[in-house]
Amino acid sequence: MSHFYRDTWVEVSLNNIYENVSKMREYLDDSTRIIAVVKANAYGHGDLGVARVAIEAGASLLAVAFLDEALSLRRGGITEPILVLGVTRPEDAVICAEQNLSVTVFHEEWLKQVKDLQIEKPLKIHVKYDTGMNRLGTTSLDELHCIIKIIEKHPSFSLEGLFTHFATADELETDYFDQQFLRFQEAVNSVVQKTANIPIIHCGNSATGLRFPEKLFNAVRMGISMYGLSPSMEMQHLLPFELKQAFSLHSKISHVKKIKAGESVSYGATYTSEQEEWIATVPVGYADGWLRRLSNQEVLVNGKRTQIVGRICMDQFMIRLPEKMDIGTRVTLIGEQGMERISIDEVAEEMDTINYEIPCMISYRVPRIHMKNGKIEHVINPIIQNM
Repeated sequence: MSHFYRDTWVEVSLNNIYENVSKMREYLDDSTRIIAVVKANAYGHGDLGVARVAIEAGASLLAVAFLDEALSLRRGGITEPILVLGVTRPEDAVICAEQNLSVTVFHEEWLKQVKDLQIEKPLKIHVKYDTGMNRLGTTSLDELHCIIKIIEKHPSFSLEGLFTHFATADELETDYFDQQFLRFQEAVNSVVQKTANIPIIHCGNSATGLRFPEKLFNAVRMGISMYGLSPSMEMQHLLPFELKQAFSLHSKISHVKKIKAGESVSYGATYTSEQEEWIATVPVGYADGWLRRLSNQEVLVNGKRTQIVGRICMDQFMIRLPEKMDIGTRVTLIGEQGMERISIDEVAEEMDTINYEIPCMISYRVPRIHMKNGKIEHVINPIIQNM
């Protein structure tokens, strides 16, 4: 087990992740596969532990953004199928085949460059069709058919999937979503009429799976909801089951002092006390991902809300205490203490962004502690993991 030597850490509830995936598994038709999206270090939660518990809970595939993330999972002992959603360089196709990784393909030129490589094992391919996201994917039905024809003719290529991605599935207005779905349905019908069976056809992210389970074809890419977060605030009231947030962020008071009226706190002296106050220092800063924009955010101490005062520094920030407290008192930046709770959604609102961004922005400097049944399952600390 890895260790950590600072009083700032993230706790990840593997039980909550398990329950979120299990509930999605129960909610969907048995024939619908769950693709657990663990890109970006599992949205900042820790990819290996999340991947394992997602598979235990009913996911049958994993998805990452690029090859390095997939190889990290393989080296961690993950043997389940993994789909690389982003672009893979043609020259790296051999590695993908060797490691039993599925790649995303969306233009003929990529396949032409790969055809001449010495690929001994089948290269599994998911073809991406762009229906309106305008990020990755071919937008031409003719090119889609050409891509599939090349795949079917080459002995080293294996057509495993066809997919698209919706731009507005988490919005209440569904006109654009409906247009994209119809475009993809047209593409699927066209392809199925001319080709052999495609094992995995997927169009839905978490929002689609939660709102439109009848429009998933035979797989859903479960991302943000696996971590207990709603795909958007506006669709929160539409959730078919409760999602349990898995991520919490904690620290401890490292210094306590009383300041006089008229004294200022932190860089730029942006906060000046109007009376005597107890000020505590907390060893978290913007290098940990707690950005200066959060300089007015509240945190929890002894089950009470208290405000950050002054500018957040690179490694520390200060809070105003309601009374003197001991060094070592726990400070919760995200999570629960007593009856109080600071959610990821609250922090996202303070930063004028989406909840996806918050766990992703907490940096590698902050150890992740995976908790299971109230006990530490694993500690991830990249800074000293090779010591």
